[in-house]
Amino acid sequence: MNLPYPPLVFHPVYSQLDLPVRHRFPIEKYQGIHDALVARGVPPGHFTTPEALTTADLTATYQQDYVSALCGGTLDHKAMRRIGFPWSEQLIRRSLTAVSGTCLTAALAQEYGLALNLTGGYHHAFADSGSGFCLFNDLYLAAKRAQARDDCDTVMIIDLDVHQGDGTAKLAEHDDSVFTVSVHGEKNFPHRKQTSDIDIGLAKGTGDDEYLTTLDETLHLAFRQCSPDFVIYDAGVDVHINDDLGHLHITTPGVLARDKMVLDMCKQKGLPVACVIGGGYQRDIAALVDVHLQLFRAAGVIR
Repeated sequence: MNLPYPPLVFHPVYSQLDLPVRHRFPIEKYQGIHDALVARGVPPGHFTTPEALTTADLTATYQQDYVSALCGGTLDHKAMRRIGFPWSEQLIRRSLTAVSGTCLTAALAQEYGLALNLTGGYHHAFADSGSGFCLFNDLYLAAKRAQARDDCDTVMIIDLDVHQGDGTAKLAEHDDSVFTVSVHGEKNFPHRKQTSDIDIGLAKGTGDDEYLTTLDETLHLAFRQCSPDFVIYDAGVDVHINDDLGHLHITTPGVLARDKMVLDMCKQKGLPVACVIGGGYQRDIAALVDVHLQLFRAAGVIR
């Protein structure tokens, strides 16, 4: 089956979450990315819609007490505050659907070579707790599901969000079949870093040239150390110079060059790639959407 674009995964619930006024999380951006892609010629019917996971889908990987308390609304106030969202049934439904979307994206990538989820990258979630707007770690769960196929033994997770993928690193700490790479801002959240297989911490103010050189070196190092069967790519755009929480100075062309570098290298190696959009925290949603669109340009979805 030949598709005009790589498979795209989206559900309107991605942006359906009532948050307090001036809440830091830009929940509107997911619908904004969808609408921008449609406006640029992607047929509305091209998007694949995920169904929400059940709690049983999570408890094989995540601690049952945590899953039950969070989904049931009994998680204590301190733990919810660490997550950063007020609890609601809407929050749980959205999260279970978003995580399902990344798992579906991985399955589609294994079939077609490349697929993109219009959300994802919940890399601060651990087996027994959430953090930093992340309830359940979709990256690790999608990696383990991808390994259910006979042709997938080892998964590499390339995380280029400005914040270290601490939850992912901890989940994969004793799992040699999931190789974790994180290139992030060193002086940024989380303050307590975990240990990925490769961690590169960048100084505040790092610009395009240094960033892209470092990334090129890091990718070559990663592929020398690991020969994966599958790649999951977290293309967080909070590295952008205008991001409120990033502290790096990466331009929009720099983001595009980064995404092309990752996808091109994986293509050269014949590796299927599942992409998630990761973080991005400009309050100007239109400007934020434009930066996120660089991933879809790099993937050949739009020009």
